[in-house]
Amino acid sequence: MGYELGRDDEYMHQPTAEPHFNESVYANGFDFGTGVGGWMRLGNRVNEGYAELSVCLYLPDGRIACQFQRPAITANDRFDAGGLRYGVEEPFRRVSMTYEGDLLLLDDRDALRDPKRMFAVAKRVPGSVRLAQEADSPVHGGVPASAVHEPMYGWDFSLGHFNQHTRVTGEIRCGGETFPLVGAGWRDHSWGPRLWQNIFYYRLFIANLGEGRGFMLLKITDAGGRTRRLGVLLVDGQYEEVEEFDLITDWDARQDPSMVRLAVRTAHRRAVISGEIVSLAPLRNRREIGGRTVTSRIAEGHTRFTWDGVTGYGMTEYIERLDGERLVGYPL
Repeated sequence: MGYELGRDDEYMHQPTAEPHFNESVYANGFDFGTGVGGWMRLGNRVNEGYAELSVCLYLPDGRIACQFQRPAITANDRFDAGGLRYGVEEPFRRVSMTYEGDLLLLDDRDALRDPKRMFAVAKRVPGSVRLAQEADSPVHGGVPASAVHEPMYGWDFSLGHFNQHTRVTGEIRCGGETFPLVGAGWRDHSWGPRLWQNIFYYRLFIANLGEGRGFMLLKITDAGGRTRRLGVLLVDGQYEEVEEFDLITDWDARQDPSMVRLAVRTAHRRAVISGEIVSLAPLRNRREIGGRTVTSRIAEGHTRFTWDGVTGYGMTEYIERLDGERLVGYPL
């Protein structure tokens, strides 16, 4: 795929001069038996003086426990802000991510559509999350080897990026409830100039189903209408690069994805994967750009996927700009 990656890339990178330089890590994990789990992300925006902290947990009965903050930082020398910490125990083999702090406990996911009100009225409970991740695949990605090799998410959304499927152990504590996690997940690490609004729209599917099956599939379209389809299938511990990938989305009345069907071809096989979005966090990101407010929808769907009779959990992520109130990628 034309990427370069070294062991040092597991650690922090020297920020470049762009105001919106970002270095971020993300990890998710879901229990094999219950499907309970979630994701956490910490993005250092040191040139802007803060980190983006996100914790989103999918609990039984459709509840969501979450936290979103912008804790202050003064250096890009570690991932440790606002109670969220990330550590590398062995490069490309073992990492961990933990959170200690308040969680907002939501019985109705639609509370996320009005963040100001949610932060004012949502029930707050003490929480902690621990995700210990061990490699279940090679790493995939890196920095483009030359100018003819495009970064995974494009030239204007993180120059460097790699990801990896993992085995996960850990625990979620939310108020008086405790949920053990023994399952699988996925993690990534990105660095470089990054604005959410630089994505016109994309559809991303990530899962580690167990039994030697997993995937990362991305369809990304720019404002000029150019679409790229890329990713990997994970088969018995090895990655197969995607050569062709099509998808169909079923939508609900709020224009959120509810079901997906994915058809994938690699050099070695063809696969049909179905996904049911069990619970979706409807998030948005707003930023002032050139004197106007630009808003992106970020739909984070906890998804039950099935491939060749193997069922497991992962994430469906739909990101797109809003043109007024119109989602630019809907209904594609």
